[in-house]
Amino acid sequence: MSNSHLFMKSGFPRAPLQNGIGRYVCQLQRITLKFCKNNGSSKGMREFIENHLIDFAKENPGVVVYVKPRRHRTPVLVGEYLNGDREWLSCRNLNKEEISKWVQLFKTQNGSSSSLRLRKMWHTDVPSIQGPWTPFTLRHPEQNFTSYPNKEASQPLDIEQSATEKLIELFKKQKLADSESTAEKVLTDKRAE
Repeated sequence: MSNSHLFMKSGFPRAPLQNGIGRYVCQLQRITLKFCKNNGSSKGMREFIENHLIDFAKENPGVVVYVKPRRHRTPVLVGEYLNGDREWLSCRNLNKEEISKWVQLFKTQNGSSSSLRLRKMWHTDVPSIQGPWTPFTLRHPEQNFTSYPNKEASQPLDIEQSATEKLIELFKKQKLADSESTAEKVLTDKRAE
């Protein structure tokens, strides 16, 4: 185990709670594209600005886009988020497709939580490996294709049968076994004749 986490900022996650339950709010507030007009390492950034930037700005009207030319500097993407975090990325010698992917990643993130050592209010010596519980954990996969309302499909898998249901099932099995045995007797009587 390394001690690199000692030099990271520590704190509690500041992500917006339940973002996307009512509606999704993009957490990227503004993005700044810094580049050089002449430098060869900025070629991909210049191509991205010429070909894809206007489409990105039209698709994301809530994100402010700044384009900042600088002389003799490497190209840089800077994303600023609603929670106050800033994400910085050097785009030296990247092509326009790679820059487009990084811009999309900045758009879908909620800040620089990767550089934050998360703290919590509890500690356990044996953490769970099962993962979180969801309402779909104990549901049967056939319910994905069921049309609702359906009384049979709404039963979870972990509910045991009641005593009455077990007795009804035993009665049906016994009745079926009796009918099969009478059918066998009738067949053997016909063969004997």
